[in-house]
Amino acid sequence: MEFANGFVSNEHLELHKSASESADPPTVSPLEIATSPRSPGSPRSPKSPRSPNSKISSGKSSPLKNNRQSLCGRDGRPEKGGSGGKGTWGGLLDTDDGYALDQDEPNYTSDEENEHLNASILSSPFDEYKKKVTVIIEEYFATDDVISVANELRELGMPSYNYYFVKKLISMAMDRHDKEKEMAAVLLSSLYADIIESSQVYKGFRKLVESADDLIVDIPDTVDVLALFIARAVVDDILPPAFLTKEIALLSKESKGVDVIRRADKNYLSTPLHAEIIERRWGGSRNKTVEDVKGQINNLLIEYIVSGDKKEAFRCIKDLKVPFFHHEIVKRAITLAMERQQAEGRILDFLKIAAEEGLINSSQISKGFSRIIDSVDDLSLDIPNARQKLQSLISEAASEGWLCASSLKYLSLHPNKPVLEDTKAFKEKAQSMIREYFLSGDISEVSHCLELANHSFSAELNAIFIKRLITLAMDRKNREKEMASVLLSSLCFPADDVVNGFTMLIESAEDTALDYPVVVEDLAMFLARAVVDEVLAPSHLEEIGSQFLGADSIGNKVLQMAKSLLNARLSGERILRCWGAGGSSRNGWTIEDVKDKIRKLLEEFESGGDKREACHCIKELGMPFFHHEVVKKSLVTVIEKKNDRLWGLLGECFSTGLITMYQMVKGFGRVAESLDDLALDVPDAKQQFTSYVERAKAEGWLDSSFVFDKLGCPIENGFCS
Repeated sequence: MEFANGFVSNEHLELHKSASESADPPTVSPLEIATSPRSPGSPRSPKSPRSPNSKISSGKSSPLKNNRQSLCGRDGRPEKGGSGGKGTWGGLLDTDDGYALDQDEPNYTSDEENEHLNASILSSPFDEYKKKVTVIIEEYFATDDVISVANELRELGMPSYNYYFVKKLISMAMDRHDKEKEMAAVLLSSLYADIIESSQVYKGFRKLVESADDLIVDIPDTVDVLALFIARAVVDDILPPAFLTKEIALLSKESKGVDVIRRADKNYLSTPLHAEIIERRWGGSRNKTVEDVKGQINNLLIEYIVSGDKKEAFRCIKDLKVPFFHHEIVKRAITLAMERQQAEGRILDFLKIAAEEGLINSSQISKGFSRIIDSVDDLSLDIPNARQKLQSLISEAASEGWLCASSLKYLSLHPNKPVLEDTKAFKEKAQSMIREYFLSGDISEVSHCLELANHSFSAELNAIFIKRLITLAMDRKNREKEMASVLLSSLCFPADDVVNGFTMLIESAEDTALDYPVVVEDLAMFLARAVVDEVLAPSHLEEIGSQFLGADSIGNKVLQMAKSLLNARLSGERILRCWGAGGSSRNGWTIEDVKDKIRKLLEEFESGGDKREACHCIKELGMPFFHHEVVKKSLVTVIEKKNDRLWGLLGECFSTGLITMYQMVKGFGRVAESLDDLALDVPDAKQQFTSYVERAKAEGWLDSSFVFDKLGCPIENGFCS
């Protein structure tokens, strides 16, 4: 229909234009679609007041004053393109909802455009990640290719979003068959640590538990299936058992997540033989046990040794579909090479080609060799010179470039001490001893059991015991923490063993933090307490610190916190009571109580007591950091009564190591500070004290540099305050 401008108003022309543009697709020409003013790329109309070609008449009034057209970038069509009003879906050709904001628009604000732009920029990487991982998961369920998934996640380069992959993988598998559920569990176990960090796995499961109320709308058996996934993750060692107790405390009682965690704990993880039942719930590794896979690996390697057919052997490896278990192939192949000298060349060639073609990756090769190094003592029983043969194979593989020797553990050519073979058994015994001690508080029983379990006094086993003691105490109440410190100071381990024990604790602190968030604070307190109890010297802190140089490392944080605790005023007394002094037999003792007990035992000894009994009583106090009080009271009594009996007790305590030189110096220093008061009762106190100082120097109790009238810097626990 044609209209002449002289007979039809502008409003009618606009209405006609809108109606023609909202017509059915077949009636609209391609040209009209391409030049639709709705399109952002379309040129402006020459008659538009914003067009550079338009002419605006000059006048006193604004040229746009009577212009009814909006300055906004929207076209003049009715809402929804004329294809319906409220409650309709609009025109079939409407694909672009956006429009450009005009700076001349009266309602325009710069923040509006910036916020819109920033929001889209910030959200785009995560949105892109979501889309890609959904495709990756779908492809994995179709192909069962673990390596492909690992490579694609690595290429995405967004490890901080991997928790979403965990959540998406499990939520998609929950609504599928047992085959996909098993595939999802195997994939997570394969990617754990190498591709997906433990914190991301933890966060992914936490998100799943939190969204259980939403999942149950589409998946009615969400509680049971998600509980089984959590139990499977715990069994596969990719989720710490503490996840259950931590998360249930954070959820509301009405949440379905609470039901999920309770189901996982009671119905799955608390049942007898739960690991085997959970592993087989969805058919296991395609109905194959680990022993089945090991048997197949052994068979294919023996076939290869006989036939020499690499292609067939590689095909069999691919058919196993267990890339995360390829380290077993390496271990078994190297073992066969050591057992069958004539097959050594063929086996090394097999592993070399498998590594070059990417069939067995470098991490699996290193892991396989590391496992052999761990079991070399057992191999030595059946294979003469097993260590030398293994060292030769490692050297040859490294020279050919398919093994990174620097990633392996150190292999000694000399057999380890037999006691190291019993490390696992010792750990179990130590755990049992410590738990029994927490119940009974019997230090002598622990000491006796420890001598039986570690009859050779192995330094490594002592360090393991210290690590286990403090680890178990950290996850318990203050009473057990105090008991652990008391036991540590009572067992008199060599300082080097204690240093090694704390070093092992700090090295494993990042893993411990997953179950126990305040690990840094507690380790620092245990370390400071060890210095206060004189189990460690202040110099040992520097020795431990030399192994953790990073400013942001957990080790450095622990040491800095321990030093700050020790540098504080009256640190000894404060650190002693940090856990309420609730351990052993010292419940509720104040400093005054301890001073009173020291006074009484010294009076009892002075009146005819036995040196051994007095030393035993001092040791029973369990406060070695406060032995300077024994020195002070003994020395004051000697000066007041001119009785050398207590001087002999100090000599006995020093010679047996009960009172250290540090405590002697501190005790003599405290007497020096109180000489003016003492001189009121004993006029020659200063002269007597001077002679006793020289006598103590001669007997080796004090350092020759000790000068009592120049003690201007009081010392607390080895640090000048």
